[in-house]
Amino acid sequence: MRIVTTANSLKSLHNLHFLRVTSSLPLPFKDKQQFETQPHSPTCSPDNDHIGKSTLAMDLASLLEEPKPKPKPKSRMELKRFFELRIKKRVKEKHANGKFHDLMKTVISNAETLRDAYNCIRINSNTLDAASSSSHDTSFLYDLAEELEKGDFDVCANTTSFSTRRGSVNKEILVLPNLRLKVVLEAMRIALEIVYKPHFSKISHGCRSGRGCDAALKFVCKGVLSPDWWFTVLVVKKLDAAVLEKLISTMEEKIEDPSLYGVIRNMFDAGVLNLEFGGYPKGHGLPQEGVLSPILMNIYLDLFDSEFCRLSMKYEGICGGGLNERDRFGSALRDWFRRQLDGDDVRKSSGVKVYSCRYMDEMFFAVSGSRDAAVNFMSEVHSYLRSSLLLDVGDQTDVLPCDGSHGIHFLGTLVRRTIRESPAVKAVHKLKEKVELFTLQKVEAWNYGTVRIGKKWLGHGLKKVKESEIKHLADSSSLLNKVSCFRKSGMETDHWYKHLLKIWMQDVQAKNVNSEESILSKFVAEPALPQELRDSFYEFTKQAEQYISAEADSILKLLPDNNSSTEHPVAKTEIVAPINAIKMRLLRYGLATSKGYPRSANLLIMLDTTEIVDWFAGLSCRWLKWYENCSNFDEIKLLIAYHVRKSCIRTLAAKYRIHETEIERRFGEELIRIPSTQETEKEMRNEALDVQAFDNDEALMYGIASSGVCLLSLARIVTQARPCNCFVTGCSSSAPRVYTLHVMERQKSPSWKTGFSTCIHPSLNKRRLGLCKQHLRDLYLGHISLQSIDFSAWKS
Repeated sequence: MRIVTTANSLKSLHNLHFLRVTSSLPLPFKDKQQFETQPHSPTCSPDNDHIGKSTLAMDLASLLEEPKPKPKPKSRMELKRFFELRIKKRVKEKHANGKFHDLMKTVISNAETLRDAYNCIRINSNTLDAASSSSHDTSFLYDLAEELEKGDFDVCANTTSFSTRRGSVNKEILVLPNLRLKVVLEAMRIALEIVYKPHFSKISHGCRSGRGCDAALKFVCKGVLSPDWWFTVLVVKKLDAAVLEKLISTMEEKIEDPSLYGVIRNMFDAGVLNLEFGGYPKGHGLPQEGVLSPILMNIYLDLFDSEFCRLSMKYEGICGGGLNERDRFGSALRDWFRRQLDGDDVRKSSGVKVYSCRYMDEMFFAVSGSRDAAVNFMSEVHSYLRSSLLLDVGDQTDVLPCDGSHGIHFLGTLVRRTIRESPAVKAVHKLKEKVELFTLQKVEAWNYGTVRIGKKWLGHGLKKVKESEIKHLADSSSLLNKVSCFRKSGMETDHWYKHLLKIWMQDVQAKNVNSEESILSKFVAEPALPQELRDSFYEFTKQAEQYISAEADSILKLLPDNNSSTEHPVAKTEIVAPINAIKMRLLRYGLATSKGYPRSANLLIMLDTTEIVDWFAGLSCRWLKWYENCSNFDEIKLLIAYHVRKSCIRTLAAKYRIHETEIERRFGEELIRIPSTQETEKEMRNEALDVQAFDNDEALMYGIASSGVCLLSLARIVTQARPCNCFVTGCSSSAPRVYTLHVMERQKSPSWKTGFSTCIHPSLNKRRLGLCKQHLRDLYLGHISLQSIDFSAWKS
């Protein structure tokens, strides 16, 4: 047994040994016989010194061992990091003389490497667990390893092609790998990342640990100091032979492996490499983005990152600056190096500071200095991309001033500069918002009360008509008798009453009113209220509107000593969520009407209740995670509480054909997952506590963390006559249903990040796929992406 050395255990042992040593003292034994049977103290006899020592050892050994705490199970991404580290050890062993040698035949073709790569694929698909890892069939990996080692692996035989359906204007073809080729691509990706990731520039973001989309936007907000001009560049080009050869020549500087380059060329010839600059947003889990696309793109564009370092030296250390021609080069360049070593970003000599942030093929640039310097810098960037890297530049955006209110589009969001408000101005604006909220509450209460009065008037009038039809028609002086001449013979009382209301509505010109409730409020209830009450309410709303819509200058006049303030306004960079683009997507996906009101999603009605709630919950979770640091996050929370939650309730109401209040009562536990306005902050805190290690690592979560929700409709129920298994890679479960994938839009990069899948390849439109319940839920909630689905399962 293991000896326990805790403080409490040692203390108890010391006390026990002390009692044994002092056993000659009178002890409270029950009888004399029991006392005589006890072992005597070793101190009583000098011949028994060893007995005391052995007794202490026996006491130490007899103590119960403390139970070990159960180890915490590893998360998905921790397991993925574990498998990648195992491959890293094998790759590092092949480094010699500044290069890596024979990675294809010694590392990638290793059966253990292929098994680790296959486990990484299953982790991305959320199919790897303790129960299935031992029983899953991996015998094909040994045959695959043998083919790769001998050079007999056929790339074309392990691909599947999809094309757009008939009737399409432009026929597009998408080539996707099967499972065997996916394993090879994953092993190559891990090996290449091990070689190149330590050498990438700090301006490079995307598919890197600690340098994801959030890190890029954070650098733009806090790392870019006092910019005067900015612009973005998007390179656009499909991989061709010239770019491929330049890429391979760049890779040969660190890797010496003709077999590896031969496999890459075969993949390019088969069309399965799927490397395209521009065209669609990267990192969104789209099926058309190849497995090797992120690392190969970063390797190729790392050449530009090095060029940017040279340009920054030129513009910051050499250009301009008040030095004469003889001393300009030496002293300015020396000063630039000194400032870089000291971490000083203050412009000293040249008056120019350039910044860059690159996320895959989307680039952001900012310049502190004159407009001429910014224009010259942009022209040199375009020139290098075209001439040296053989790439095309997308729709060119002109150099824009940073102080404009329009901002600039980067990574699916809007980046803009605003003036940082002082505490006094914030207090005034907060008061203004409170007045606006208080006014809205009072107007809603007024409208609710007047509409209720109008409805009661309407019901009371119909009741009186029915009663008066019997009692007062005989009275020639009654009003009902006078208007009865308009009543046709055989006309029912309800019909006649509606006819009278129609005449009355024409008289008050109610056609210009938006709704029936407005008619009851404005033309029935309010005229019956006291004049003083109406005048008081309208005067209150008039004064509140004037205060809310007042100009900023008039608000600032309320501040004390505003004219004597000598503080200069401080600008800050903020990220803004694309609210208008999100509302347009809600309309396109059928979640909102043309007037902006929430409605039921007709394509989701045939799904189960939990699946419908999962779809809406996945959309709200993406918004909470993506736009948490945006300046207009409050508007996102209102969209979740109003549009998403209300649309989900109305979808369930249309499914079961019951009232919305009954839906909220019956499915209250399920609807909790779509937080209301009050529950949003609590939901975000709970999600932050549930995040485990590596779950926010961009390198491990690339393609999953930014994947948008897709729209699936029920195609058919699986029967024994027509069985179907789950299409997710590595899943052997049966699929109870078959779904149809709908490609709702085709946004070209750069596109707005709206929470929906923006650019699924058109060849996959209306494709049917089988999914088990667990992976349908994972797809909706953003735990897996469309890259985990094997679209060739029908053909196999």
